[in-house]
Amino acid sequence: MEISQGVEMLQLDFHGNMIHPILLWDREMAVLIDTGFPGQIEDLRAAMEKVGVSFDQLKAVILTHQDVDHIGSLPEILQECGSHIKVYAHELDKPYIQGEIPLLKDGHLVNPPKGKVDDTLIDGQELPFCGRIRVIHTPGHTPGHISLYLRQSKTLIAGDSMYSVNGILAGIHVPTTPDIKVAHLSLKKYLDLDIASVVCYHGGLSNVHVNDQILGLTQGL
Repeated sequence: MEISQGVEMLQLDFHGNMIHPILLWDREMAVLIDTGFPGQIEDLRAAMEKVGVSFDQLKAVILTHQDVDHIGSLPEILQECGSHIKVYAHELDKPYIQGEIPLLKDGHLVNPPKGKVDDTLIDGQELPFCGRIRVIHTPGHTPGHISLYLRQSKTLIAGDSMYSVNGILAGIHVPTTPDIKVAHLSLKKYLDLDIASVVCYHGGLSNVHVNDQILGLTQGL
């Protein structure tokens, strides 16, 4: 689904579980935000090709955090794309993504996905890709969870800091969020942003009175 020009919300089905990686692109490059579950590289390729973007254009992968449904196809992408692709993540989730420590919530996996993180991201950093991307450190779901704000289209990519149901923001997903208190504080970081659309990895797009919705979620916290 097109959010705005050069911003596409991908919709991947994993055994009935819909997830929403984001594809950004311009004349210079394409950027993939999160990579789905292990074994979804062909689903990603098909979804990208549907909007006219090939794997050859992919120059960066940004990971919102370490969970297996976000880093799952990273090894296959790196194997196919080689050294011309850079991987970005927050430093607190980097060792998990690289396989130096067992994944926080998927540590039971015998052979977890892993891949080298080339550059670490910090709160407030701006990436010069696709009309500028602002990094917002939003821990709680994982220590190094990040959200991304696309300045050009006023789009917030919320990762798993929130989830949505039928276009309405439903707040924090408590069962998969180890530190609820910190996660609540993270939501407050969105209040200063001018947001037209939010994409939650689970639940997808919300684009009606988004700032009011987020304000409602943070009331009384």
